[in-house]
Amino acid sequence: MAGVLAALERALSGGPAILPLSPQLPDAELQRVLDALEPHQLVTAAGDATLPGGSSVREDVAVVVLTSGSTGQPKGVELTSGTLEAAARASLARLGARVGDRWLACLPPGSVGGLQVLVRSLLAGPAPVLVPRFSLAAFEAAEGATLTALVPTMLGRLLDGGADLGRFRHILLGGAAASEDLLARARLAGAAVVPTYGMTETAGGCVYEGRPLDGVDVDLLPDGRIRLRGPMLFSGYRGGPASVLDDGWFVTSDLGRWAADGRLEVLGRVDDVIITGGENVGAGRVADLLAAHPSVAGVAVFGRQDPEWGARVVAVVVPAAGNTLPTLAELRAFVTERAPASHAPRELVMVDRLPLLPSGKIDRNALAEVR
Repeated sequence: MAGVLAALERALSGGPAILPLSPQLPDAELQRVLDALEPHQLVTAAGDATLPGGSSVREDVAVVVLTSGSTGQPKGVELTSGTLEAAARASLARLGARVGDRWLACLPPGSVGGLQVLVRSLLAGPAPVLVPRFSLAAFEAAEGATLTALVPTMLGRLLDGGADLGRFRHILLGGAAASEDLLARARLAGAAVVPTYGMTETAGGCVYEGRPLDGVDVDLLPDGRIRLRGPMLFSGYRGGPASVLDDGWFVTSDLGRWAADGRLEVLGRVDDVIITGGENVGAGRVADLLAAHPSVAGVAVFGRQDPEWGARVVAVVVPAAGNTLPTLAELRAFVTERAPASHAPRELVMVDRLPLLPSGKIDRNALAEVR
């Protein structure tokens, strides 16, 4: 991670653009990414290698961040130094960053959340505390930091392990929707959690606790899709058009609504909707409901093709240690007490661990193969 930090500092100052990747990528997946994004050079712990067929980026691009979106195909989001710095400064301002505040970097720098921890550190100093590979032990051993960023899976594991989260002034939480149960557990443990909303195309979180950062505009289209505008927007996709914005707006694939107090509530992705028996069911909403069940330690929900229902709601559950295993009938009853019957899962799969991408997000392609 230290090498990425140094390369990022050079890139932000006009040096060669970088494409940070996880060193844990399997060889076949690494080759698939390299073929799709065509970098000029590969830098690893084993040394540097010039790659054939490399193609240049636009002059103002500092970082290309790998994302697969909903398609599973490697896609590179191009971010300029101005974009990254605008997003980082807005974040620091919202958090009220103080002189001497230090970031703990435990998200992979190949994810935009991990990358922004490094950018904030370079802008405001001091150097971040680096945790190259996340674990409870490594997190607890890292000292001297007052700020950090996590994804919900990490936060859940830290809570389960009894980690001291109260030592941080703020913990940014993003990358995926966090259930109300998880947020309540964290706050009960003394964690100053700040839920964020954003994506790679917005250089990370741009809405904190439902409120846009300074300079960020949020709007809802008639169909409920969220659109965003501001200096944190990406410049384009690797190998794609120079701009994919609509009159300065980026139209997301997320659905939202305005709460009574004016905050933005994110309801889930357009492609997260399961149409079952003619009813639209948000997979994220079902996962949030199931996460509150005492026998559920982790959960993901998706739709599987079904001859009767069109698609059936499938719950993939990590059972909570020390509790009896939940049954499908029990979970269906739990959901129907809180939501329409269409939201109740019709299939239950037990796993030891949810499939995750290097960023910590759910691997949707692997999830669909779970039986």
